[in-house]
Amino acid sequence: MPAGMKPLEKFLKKQTTALTRDGGFVGGVADKATGTGASRRRASLSRVVPFFRETSPESGQAREVFSPDSEDPPSWPSATGPGLVSVPSSANGSGSGSVSGGGDVRSPSLSSDEQSSEASLITETQSGGGGGGTPLHPETPDNLTLIMLDSVSGKRYGHCTETLLDDFMLTHPIFLTADRFQQVLLQQFALESEGKDGQERGREREAESERREGGRGGGGERDGEMEGGGMDRAERKQAVLNVAFRYLDTYRELLQEEGERSNSFPKELYMCAVQELSRYPELVEDVLKLQRWTEILHCPSEEEKESRKKQVRPLFRHFRRIDACLQPREAFRGSDEIFCRVYTPDHSYVTIRSRLSCRVGEILALVREKLQYSEDQPVLPGNLVLVAVTSAGEKAVFRPSDEAVFTTLGVNTHLFACEASELESLLPLPEEIHWTPGDSKLHDMSAEEVSNQLVVFDWELFSCVHEVEFVCYVFHGEQSRWRPLNLELVLQRCSEVQHWVATEILQCQSLPKRVQLLRKFIKIAALCKQQQDLLSFLAVVLGLDNPAVSRLRLTWEGLPGKFRKQFQQFESTADPSRNHKSYRDLMTSLRPPLIPFTPLLLKDLTFLHESCKTFHGELVNFEKMHKVAEMVRTIRRYRSSQLAIDTETSPSHLQTKAYVRQLQVIDNQNLLFDMSCKLEPKDT
Repeated sequence: MPAGMKPLEKFLKKQTTALTRDGGFVGGVADKATGTGASRRRASLSRVVPFFRETSPESGQAREVFSPDSEDPPSWPSATGPGLVSVPSSANGSGSGSVSGGGDVRSPSLSSDEQSSEASLITETQSGGGGGGTPLHPETPDNLTLIMLDSVSGKRYGHCTETLLDDFMLTHPIFLTADRFQQVLLQQFALESEGKDGQERGREREAESERREGGRGGGGERDGEMEGGGMDRAERKQAVLNVAFRYLDTYRELLQEEGERSNSFPKELYMCAVQELSRYPELVEDVLKLQRWTEILHCPSEEEKESRKKQVRPLFRHFRRIDACLQPREAFRGSDEIFCRVYTPDHSYVTIRSRLSCRVGEILALVREKLQYSEDQPVLPGNLVLVAVTSAGEKAVFRPSDEAVFTTLGVNTHLFACEASELESLLPLPEEIHWTPGDSKLHDMSAEEVSNQLVVFDWELFSCVHEVEFVCYVFHGEQSRWRPLNLELVLQRCSEVQHWVATEILQCQSLPKRVQLLRKFIKIAALCKQQQDLLSFLAVVLGLDNPAVSRLRLTWEGLPGKFRKQFQQFESTADPSRNHKSYRDLMTSLRPPLIPFTPLLLKDLTFLHESCKTFHGELVNFEKMHKVAEMVRTIRRYRSSQLAIDTETSPSHLQTKAYVRQLQVIDNQNLLFDMSCKLEPKDT
């Protein structure tokens, strides 16, 4: 195992050495074209290799696992409806067609790239729920929207309306942009009657569908609706509004931050709906609701906006303030303004105020403006580049177009602005290289209070993550319309807790006190597990499993037997064998609220994404979308009830709270190992 490997990466790489860091640090300086720090750090979770595959004992060949609990591809009925022909084709051109004669047609199955390089669904005519009779492929992105509208308006698929709608809302950014989705909804709301010919075609399609489904009857009633036409159009418009409300509710916080760009959609839909009120008075309640949504997005609450401006928005290791860190954590948005230090090659720095989502070019412009008026900078530098420098001296150069780089930084990674010729001379900050031995503050704190504060802070961070951020993180990376800012901070916290455990133990020079710290950390892990905070529980366990800590033979021998046995049980829970079966068994035994080990959630989503295609030609693999949505719904269930922990507000407890939220850690694995060897040399 490389000496510089982080505990989080070790956890994810335990079963394979083929998990490479695509776009990582090479030769000390990363190429400008390799992407942002987000893509580098994300690569350790998102590369698909044998780590994501198992071997079938029957065939001896690699097969794909689609969920931790099932061995077969999921079966999700297609929303294409009856009367369609499914012709899956294999890579060698052979395939067998099957005509739906009464059952649901499945969408392209979750199969390997070799077995399903192409797939097609052929239909004689597909109106897309009254879209003017234009033939469309049944599962192209646009037509999936029309199928969903059919479901919501009650024409068919009523048994899976809620699941289908939720699947679509959670996953549509993967295959359909928000702008295009809004455009389709506006077009469908403004759609008028098909006319006489269209009605006849509609009746023929309905009759054919009923014959294929076994002659369910009820055709006369349906024909009457089509002949009347008015009720059918009203249902369609109400279906569009219901889908729009679901979309606005799901993405409310993300749309609020976009301002006028997002507010144009509800405004346009509202204007169209007002014009239709005279013809469809039953839409009046929906129009009033749409008006309220327009106001919400246009003005998310001025008081809240002003209060957010006044708050200092501290990231974990950038421009700390103790009074701010004691406040409850709030979700970060790209429009939030933060303070951050940007260093120069001589380790002097300028403090800039910037939007969290701003581009690197804007950051550099602010730095140049500050340097222009700095007495310590007599000569204004030339073209600047922004570089992330880790405590180990690794460097990554950002492109001017990169956005939201603050949340992608490592625990002890700092931003430097310099000229390209100065890259090689950049060094980590002195405080990141040197360390001072001393007793830990933990000796004066109870394990119960520390664990309580860990759980409370983890819950605040986990609650701030919008459920869509999990999908954006895995499926879009830095190309996403919405950045997974809060999710990246949760991952940063996980890494921070692991390094905190190692730092506290290795800074302690006294053997008896190190044994006491070891006991306290094991107790903290047990209490976090008891309170169902699996994030800190596993982070502490992995921190104790750090090679620099696990090699301290004398320290571990001084640990009482019951603590050693308890830690062995914790290690078995963190064991990645059999696809982390021990951890998954533990999760199934817990009930909400709980905090999962977030890196493993992302690993599962990444595996699902990389193991099968999103598109087969122009068709959307909606079974894959269903499995992704199921995982997101699982995360939703974890937060379905509120975590309640009573914490005191005495000065000592506030001191513990501030300590837990501003952990001082060493994340340089080489330095940690040197500290370990000084405590217990190899020959002891």
